[in-house]
Amino acid sequence: MTKSYYSIRTGKNKNIGGVSLEDLKELFLKVYKHFNRNDFFVENIHRTPDDDIELEILLKIRKQSLWPIEICIHTYEEDDLFDIMEFLYQKISKPIEGSEYEDQIYWDTFNKTEGQSAYREKINEVLALYEKPYELSTDGEILQKSESGFEQIFEADIPTSNEDIRKRLEAAILKYRRHGSTLDDRRAVIRDLVDVIEYLRPQVKSLLTKKDESDLFNIANNFGIRHHNEKQKTDYDAALWLSWMFYFYLSTIHVILRKIQKEKT
Repeated sequence: MTKSYYSIRTGKNKNIGGVSLEDLKELFLKVYKHFNRNDFFVENIHRTPDDDIELEILLKIRKQSLWPIEICIHTYEEDDLFDIMEFLYQKISKPIEGSEYEDQIYWDTFNKTEGQSAYREKINEVLALYEKPYELSTDGEILQKSESGFEQIFEADIPTSNEDIRKRLEAAILKYRRHGSTLDDRRAVIRDLVDVIEYLRPQVKSLLTKKDESDLFNIANNFGIRHHNEKQKTDYDAALWLSWMFYFYLSTIHVILRKIQKEKT
């Protein structure tokens, strides 16, 4: 269990609600310097001229003035910082073997997987302190963290052999969690989830009461998710309720799929 110290336990710590973007940038810079100092960027960055790194960033991220980090970080917006975090994830590799010459090690062998794992762990420690809930995924994407109590649902295996359903759910979850996802993006995700339930409706009929089945579709059909007419109820806090709908439908799909699987066995 992680220990919390006095000012956090007593609510007197000014950063108890999370650190600001400016503080996050400073923390990230320390992480970057740590890995840089330990030669984790030798293979894919130090052996490349700065001009070429800047060109690569321009071609891939489509932004200027992000490199070198030590100089440019103070002008970063949130999306710039997250872009660089993702960029470095692709570039990092742990030095494994090398030869020493005049008190300097010249590395020959690197391990990308181990480097990425170490980097991701440190970055997520830093992101956990931010005032907004984000994390770096194993695919190297900055994603929104799950709501408290739903942490396992993103990691849980999707209990179906139907690849179409699996791909739809994986795409919906990724779209919802991506940094910068809009309310319209979230509405689209919820529509996708309801479409999955619609596809499963023949099985749903045998697993749920008629009222429960009706309620599942009532939320999406009458609250501005699937249909657009004057009868729709849209006077609600969209950010709050779209989040609730997302977890509600995603959890429901998991339950339905598990029930279907159980019926088969």
